[in-house]
Amino acid sequence: MRLTVDKIASVTRNLKLGKRLTLTSDIEAREGAVLVARVRGEKRTYNQLEDPFGRMSTLHDGDVIVGALGHRRALQGYEGAVPVKVGVGDTLHLLNLGGVIGRCSSHHPELGPPFEVEVLGQVLSFPEFQSRQGQPAFLPSVVPAGSAALPPVVFIAGTCMNAGKTAAACVIVRALTRAGLKVGACKLTGVSLMRDVLAMKDHGAIHGLDFTDAGLPSTGPDTALASARTILHALGGSGVEVVVAETGDGILGEYGVQQILGDPELMAASAAFVLCANDPVGVAGGLEHLQSDFGIHTDLVAGPATDNGVGVRFVEGLGVGAANARRDPAALGAAILALIQSRMAVTA
Repeated sequence: MRLTVDKIASVTRNLKLGKRLTLTSDIEAREGAVLVARVRGEKRTYNQLEDPFGRMSTLHDGDVIVGALGHRRALQGYEGAVPVKVGVGDTLHLLNLGGVIGRCSSHHPELGPPFEVEVLGQVLSFPEFQSRQGQPAFLPSVVPAGSAALPPVVFIAGTCMNAGKTAAACVIVRALTRAGLKVGACKLTGVSLMRDVLAMKDHGAIHGLDFTDAGLPSTGPDTALASARTILHALGGSGVEVVVAETGDGILGEYGVQQILGDPELMAASAAFVLCANDPVGVAGGLEHLQSDFGIHTDLVAGPATDNGVGVRFVEGLGVGAANARRDPAALGAAILALIQSRMAVTA
């Protein structure tokens, strides 16, 4: 079946699809399968879709969209998974703004239920020139394989989603860039959305990658580590001098952050480690968890827990530095720059 779609989600960006597509009714129900679906109903919250260029557009009843099957495990969002079987006419859900589609099992009350979508078919791709034999489309990996040395990495982890990780990452990218360093940026875990890496590039990163560039709509304990290694090695071969790496969700979430934190190779590349937290309990628990479970010394705490002097004093009382991306971005950037310069001098 040939069909013209209304909107193409950013999760499929590396396929470079046009709006006129060929579909098959034989759907492979696995992560990364690229589907066309029709939106049902209207929503006033969480009602947008990010396109392959990072632009957000509002969805409406009847819109025909392209997305990809995947899972989500967001405490402050939706929980959903890929069903065992998917057929034309099935009702699934839009699990995130990047176009990840699955069957929702629970939702956050402030967002309301997700959009329902009616499955129309799986996209066919035609990789062979002049061939009429289409193949079911899946998210491709576009990260070049390589064994380049890992660059120095600023790891930014959080106690939960919405803990200020991207804000801290952007401030750090800008500070390192203004100091004359060639900075790469990446998001290693989470569910597909271009927004955070684009924000880091807007602040000066010359290269940016995320797990969707490694072919994943979302990460988990079984995929995050291999994807992170691929991304960081690729950035190491791209000519950057340092990488700012955000881990989506929290250090106790279900996107595979723990597997990254427990990997000796990746942690050996750490030039600075930043923990973002929302409150003092999160700070104390996060610091203890990172040290006791992974042997990670946190260099700096950022996020809402440092929004004013009360939080800063609490953090510093634990023997760790504190800086805030919104209240004093210059101090946050300078602190990380000093660590990077010190550790680069040691390894030079």
